[in-house]
Amino acid sequence: MGERIILITGAASGIGAAAARKLAQSGDRFLLHTRANLDGLNVVAEQVRSKGATAETVLKDLAEPGAGRYLIDACSERFGGLDILVANAGYADKAPLGEAGTEKFEQAQNAISRSFFEMAETALPLLEVSTEGRVIAVGAFGPHVWRTDLPAFPATAAAKASLEATARAFALTLAPSGATVNVVAPGFIEKDPGTHSAMTPEGVAALSAHIPMGRRGTADEVAAVIGFLASSEASYVTGQVIHVNGGLI
Repeated sequence: MGERIILITGAASGIGAAAARKLAQSGDRFLLHTRANLDGLNVVAEQVRSKGATAETVLKDLAEPGAGRYLIDACSERFGGLDILVANAGYADKAPLGEAGTEKFEQAQNAISRSFFEMAETALPLLEVSTEGRVIAVGAFGPHVWRTDLPAFPATAAAKASLEATARAFALTLAPSGATVNVVAPGFIEKDPGTHSAMTPEGVAALSAHIPMGRRGTADEVAAVIGFLASSEASYVTGQVIHVNGGLI
């Protein structure tokens, strides 16, 4: 039976929602975050509650200064601590160098890397005293895969690379307490059923041809790795970037 305090950012859909469903156990207490999709977040909260867990919701734009600190403080105030942080909120921007501009770069840094840095600094004392301290940051393949036959994401890949550096520093700092910090780096992942996609079926087929496994992954496949890293079985895994990408190199 779970009695963990869990914060998941970007939990209204996709990987964040799948992670909430994967982690939920009776007795757990969840703070579920999204920037604006309250309807989707409420659906996920009910799914978590159906497993016997408590779930509260919070709306916040992580690009705002102090938003990361706000979420950790909100979790501590509502539930009295923090055991598991899944920092999933983020996005991908394909604007190439020469078009992205500093505005897109700074937006990505604020929403992805600065917010995680704020969460790390604020959560540090809470995780040091937790008996089940786990941090799983959701990165991306962008900082690692640079190919002429695939899209590049200069602004958001840079932000995810910064997130990885913070995660490794966080892992080193927390290691003496037994808490762990890892990054899961997804490849191309299918959208939720019924969600609008900008890609045509032909576009999906063309993209899939460049993936060694011949298909996009699913949010549940990423959530399975998040679930492992959040478990007691992963107690000696820390400071790692684990790729869930169908073989992209």
